[in-house]
Amino acid sequence: MATATGPDPSRDFLGHPKGLFVCFLTEMWERFSFYGMKALLFLYLTKHHLYADDDGYLLLGTYAGLAYALPLLGGTLADRHLGMRKAVVLGGLLLVFGQLGMAYTGTPASGIQGSASQDALALQVMYASLALIAVGVGLLKPNISTIVGRLYPEGDPRRESGFTLFYMGINVGAALSSLVVAYVGERIGWGYGFGLSGVMMALGLLQFLWGQRHLQGHAEPPDPQALRAPVVAGLSRERLIQLGALVTTVVVWWVLQTKLDFSFLGAMFDGHEVTLTEVVAVVMGIVLMIWFMRFLASGITAAERGRMIVLMLLIGTSALFWGLYEQSYGTWVAFAERVMDRTTFGMEWTAGQTTSIGAIFVIAFSPVFAWLWPRLDAIGRNPSLPAKFGWGLVFVGLAMGILMLSTRSTDASGLVSLWWMIAAYAVMVMGEMVLSPIGLSAVTTLSVPRVVGLMMGAWFLFSAFGEMIAGRFGTWAAIAPGPDGTIDAAKALLVYDGVFGQLMWIGLGSGVLLLLASRWLDRLVRR
Repeated sequence: MATATGPDPSRDFLGHPKGLFVCFLTEMWERFSFYGMKALLFLYLTKHHLYADDDGYLLLGTYAGLAYALPLLGGTLADRHLGMRKAVVLGGLLLVFGQLGMAYTGTPASGIQGSASQDALALQVMYASLALIAVGVGLLKPNISTIVGRLYPEGDPRRESGFTLFYMGINVGAALSSLVVAYVGERIGWGYGFGLSGVMMALGLLQFLWGQRHLQGHAEPPDPQALRAPVVAGLSRERLIQLGALVTTVVVWWVLQTKLDFSFLGAMFDGHEVTLTEVVAVVMGIVLMIWFMRFLASGITAAERGRMIVLMLLIGTSALFWGLYEQSYGTWVAFAERVMDRTTFGMEWTAGQTTSIGAIFVIAFSPVFAWLWPRLDAIGRNPSLPAKFGWGLVFVGLAMGILMLSTRSTDASGLVSLWWMIAAYAVMVMGEMVLSPIGLSAVTTLSVPRVVGLMMGAWFLFSAFGEMIAGRFGTWAAIAPGPDGTIDAAKALLVYDGVFGQLMWIGLGSGVLLLLASRWLDRLVRR
């Protein structure tokens, strides 16, 4: 077994451990494959398999929600048994098979969207592939980030800049995938786009295997002998974990397809279905809140209780923010596809390619905000954590307002200019900059130390809630095609006008309320 070592300049590259760049490239290609597939998914569902809009939005939300919830399990398995390196390799393999599985598209559906004759085998392959990807993300994503942190000794001043480079890899992968994968999928063929995601993920995994020696032993199992020892029927714990990953994949495959009808509860629920994923999420949320209320009464100090209350409120707020933000992969893509003139500078973007705009702005804005916070702090104007979350909601609400205004400012052909969406992304990413990086800091700053790991898990769980909320919000923008299977642009604009207006007021209203409450919340933090 390799052993962890201290800093060694001979093992550095450009002033950072070489392992950082191994993780950078692995995460870059993982995000390339994940976001590339996500940019295509709604369009693929509604145009190839002719899903109704609301079914497409819900599947997009529940799939992404599972992909963000499962890292809780993947991180726990790596910490207790598997080690981060082995978890990343197992997750990477599942991702490769899942992405390549999506390349099998079968026969296009025939008929009208929402009531078409579909290829049953291709659908089952798609659900199984989505399940493989979700479980793969659950194993890879939390552990690749943990490896980065362990490459730097305690107090190493390079740590923050190392994570900045790593975060850059995430957004470079996201931007490239939306530009390349979306183009290939929409212009050449859905299967080619998904297949490209799989090939690039395979390259990312191969370079991780090649470069794992540069991890300096920081990602090994906590007890390698126990991991190899037979446990049941001659199978080692490592083999049982691998089999468990496959069983989990089968469970996720089933969950993704399962809806529950609550009409038996009475007229109020008549005709209302929820996904099994949403039911599981609600149960997990209830369990978390029961634990939280008991923890508040467990003898912690008044100061700790105040900080924990504020932290849980901010974590809950993040779910609403992501529910609005993730419209960029649902309603915004449909909007771009159906009612937008996507030509600019003599080039026509595909609808899926527009999702790259957000990642491009993240790359552009990150150094600006990294410079801004210390300057504001130096003059005593740095907003508090609750105020930053409030501004995050305000910005995402304003972005929705920009798109609402765009529906009323069409050109001579009745289409919306792409520049409206570029402006909306610019404003929304400002909201991301004041909430997303700050949120992880809030967890470590406000949490009682002995439960910081659990609260970090709660942060990711509520990110999963946000994806599911996004799916539900998306159903508000569902548009039924006409008898000939086409969607009337003028009618679609009216629908999007109303939906973006509703989402605008949700963002602005909740953001203003949080800003008004921020002084009271600040007192809870400081007492």
